[in-house]
Amino acid sequence: MKRFAMLACAAALAVAGCGSKSPTNPSNAPTIFTVAISSQNEVPPISNADANARGQAIITFNITKDSAGNVTAATATFNVTLSGFPAGTNIILAHIHNAPAGTNGGVKVNTGLTAGTAVVLTDGTGVLNASNIAVEPSLMQDILTNPQNYYFNAHSTLNPGGAVRGQLR
Repeated sequence: MKRFAMLACAAALAVAGCGSKSPTNPSNAPTIFTVAISSQNEVPPISNADANARGQAIITFNITKDSAGNVTAATATFNVTLSGFPAGTNIILAHIHNAPAGTNGGVKVNTGLTAGTAVVLTDGTGVLNASNIAVEPSLMQDILTNPQNYYFNAHSTLNPGGAVRGQLR
């Protein structure tokens, strides 16, 4: 029985590479953030007609890494559902900012939405989609390393500084 245990252990070590770590195998699989967004997460929280606004942003990053695991290219796809807005609301901007919860920060990844291409929430609900948005590799690496330091938000005509927000996690 002891001999069997020793053989099993030796076989396990051989499969595991004699106890050494296997080489880093960088993954090029998409990274997905599902972000709950709410008017109450804005800084300061929204208290006007958009106060009940909420939604969900699914942000998919398609990332290419080199053999060392460094990000060499990245794109983002945004699929955002919105609800609780007043009928006829225009969503005029949407993007990722850099700042932790409770503070505001600068825009880092823009969806391309503008006042001229606003999404109209006819009945107070709607969908915003944007695809193949280029993300600088060093920024992508920082988002992957520190997602809590980034947030997604969407801006309405009534709240041009931001109507709904949620931190990446």
